Amino acid sequence: MSVAPVSFGGLTQLPPLSLYVHFPWCVRKCPYCDFNSHEARAGFDDLAYVAALLADLESALPAVWGRPVHTVFIGGGTPSLLSPGALETLLDGIRARVRLLPEAEITLEANPGTFEAEKFRAFRAAGVNRLSVGIQSFDDAQLKTLGRIHDSRQAHAALDIARAHFDNVNLDLMYALPQQTLAGALADLDAGIAHGVTHLSAYHLTIEPNTLFYRYQPDGLPDEDRAADMQEAIEARLASAGFEHYETSAFARPGRQCRHNLNYWRFGDYLGIGAGAHGKISAHDGIVREMRYKQPAAYLQAVAAGDAVQTRERVARRDLPFEFMMNLLRLTDGFALNLFAERTGLSLAAISGELARAEADGLIERDLHSLRPTLKGQRFLNDLLGLFLADD
Repeated sequence: MSVAPVSFGGLTQLPPLSLYVHFPWCVRKCPYCDFNSHEARAGFDDLAYVAALLADLESALPAVWGRPVHTVFIGGGTPSLLSPGALETLLDGIRARVRLLPEAEITLEANPGTFEAEKFRAFRAAGVNRLSVGIQSFDDAQLKTLGRIHDSRQAHAALDIARAHFDNVNLDLMYALPQQTLAGALADLDAGIAHGVTHLSAYHLTIEPNTLFYRYQPDGLPDEDRAADMQEAIEARLASAGFEHYETSAFARPGRQCRHNLNYWRFGDYLGIGAGAHGKISAHDGIVREMRYKQPAAYLQAVAAGDAVQTRERVARRDLPFEFMMNLLRLTDGFALNLFAERTGLSLAAISGELARAEADGLIERDLHSLRPTLKGQRFLNDLLGLFLADD
C-alpha cells in the first residue's frame, strides 16, 4: 500500500503513556522462549541493576517530561527473582521521577519456582497490584517438555499464594503443545479457572527462530486443524466461565482487562527501560521507536556511559498504517475510526482502498464510527494485516 498522497498532519494530542521495565534474568532458559532472557548462572546484583534502571529512566525523562504514567509492567525474564527490597527501591524511584497516577496498574511477572508467601506479601506492600503468573501447563509431562522449573504441585501452590495476596491475577497458559490432546488443553484451562484468576492469557505454542525448539523441533506438535479445534474449544470454555475475549490471546473477567497491554494494542506510548527494552514515544512531529542494549553487561555499561539506547528510529509515514493496524486489529471489539488520525497523524483517506478490500474479503466490518475484525479476520489476522503493508 502507499500513503504518499496524504501528508503527515502531526498529532493533535499525545496518547496515554505506560512504562515497561525489563528484568533480563531467569533461572533457566525455556526451549521455546525467544524473549531477551539470560540464565542467572553466576547470580546478579539486583540493587545495582535497579540503580541502572533508575538512571536509565532519569536520562529518558526529557522525552516524556510532565506526562502522566498510567501503567507499569515489570516483565522478563523472571522479575519475581528480585528481592522485596530491590523492588521497593525500584517502585519508589519510579514514583520520584515520573508522575505515576495514584490508580496506576502495576504488574509484575512471576514464575511458580520463585514463589514464597512472605516475598509476595512484600511485593504487594511495595505497590504491585497485579500479578501475572507463567504457569503454561498443569501437566507434569508437558512442563518437563517445555523446560519449566516447576511441577504441577508448585503451579497450584503458586496460584494459591497469588490469590491470597492479589485480587487481580493473570494466568499464562499455552496450548497446541507436543502430544497434547484437546482434552489435555481443556484440563489445563479448567485447572486455571478453578483458581479464580481474573485474567487468562492462552497462547498457541509457536516455534520461533533462535530457540532450542527451532533447532530441535519436538515430536507430536498438533497440526493446524487440531490446533484450531483447541483454540475454538478454549474460547468457548472461557466464555461459558464468564471471561470476555477482548484480544487475540487474552480473556478477562468484566472490568479486568490488562490496562497496560490495552495501551499497547491501542497504539499508545510506552517508555521501555532495562536490557533489551523497546519503547514507542510520540511527539507532535512524529513517532520514535527505541531499543536498549540487549545483553545485561552491555546495558549496564551503556547506562554508565549516559545513554542506554542502542537504536532510535523515527517511524516512516508510509509504515504508520501497518503499525497501527498490527496493534488495533488484535482487539476483538475493534476501535473507533477517529483513533486512526489521532494516533498516526494521518487521514483515514490514506487507507480507504485497503479498508474497502478488507471489507470485501469479509475480514472486517465497519460503520461510520467504528471498525472491528470479523471472526474470519481474527482467524486470518496475518492476511488482514498484509493489506496494510507499505509497498517496497
